[in-house]
Amino acid sequence: MVNIDNVYQKVLAIANKEQRGYITPQEFNLFADQAQMSIFEQYFYDLSQFSRIPGNNTDYADSVNNLEQKISEFELYNVEFAIANAYGDVLLGSVSDMYRLGHVRVVYDNGPRFVLASKVSLKELTTYAAAPLIRNNKKSPYYTKYKKQIKIYPYPTPPKDRVFISYVRKPITAHWGYNVVGEAALYDPTKSSNFELHMSEENDLVIKILALAGVAMKDPSMYQIASAEDQKNIQQQKQ
Repeated sequence: MVNIDNVYQKVLAIANKEQRGYITPQEFNLFADQAQMSIFEQYFYDLSQFSRIPGNNTDYADSVNNLEQKISEFELYNVEFAIANAYGDVLLGSVSDMYRLGHVRVVYDNGPRFVLASKVSLKELTTYAAAPLIRNNKKSPYYTKYKKQIKIYPYPTPPKDRVFISYVRKPITAHWGYNVVGEAALYDPTKSSNFELHMSEENDLVIKILALAGVAMKDPSMYQIASAEDQKNIQQQKQ
């Protein structure tokens, strides 16, 4: 977790040092959320890229291992979801913080064990639906995802059947809370929410927020400075 006040003070210090102007708390909070989500989304892109590269014997130097550890902080396992109807539909829209769907498990007929459901694309669905043995096999269920819901085959029906889903949630929105004293905004930790990213991301957050501030201020030089630092950090991480 990264302390949001530390990040804000660094951003202000750099902006003031470069005489780029004052970044208001409202602007900072907007930039902070964008910066956090940008870094968070990059985890999954980098994990896909690094997974194609052989690792090494040192866990802490293994990029895949490090990324998986960072993502694991946002993983929720076996959360029970209600079955919406008799046709195997499970609604996902009720979970506002879901970022990526993970495993789907089904318990049929009040059984003692979870059965892992395989994901099937809508294109493949026709083939599966045409095979009765596959369609009605509770030992090897499958599901399709569309919009904000999934459909499971064979259809689970409550209350004898239950559905459990694992997923990656979004980080909570970072917010620098404050009280106005005189004309100054003073930090109030009771009104604030820290960044949920790993503490190693503090410098990246500062850089990305400065880049966003440069765009908002129409200051190309600030954006270029921040972007150059960002690219340097990315290259160092990938070496």
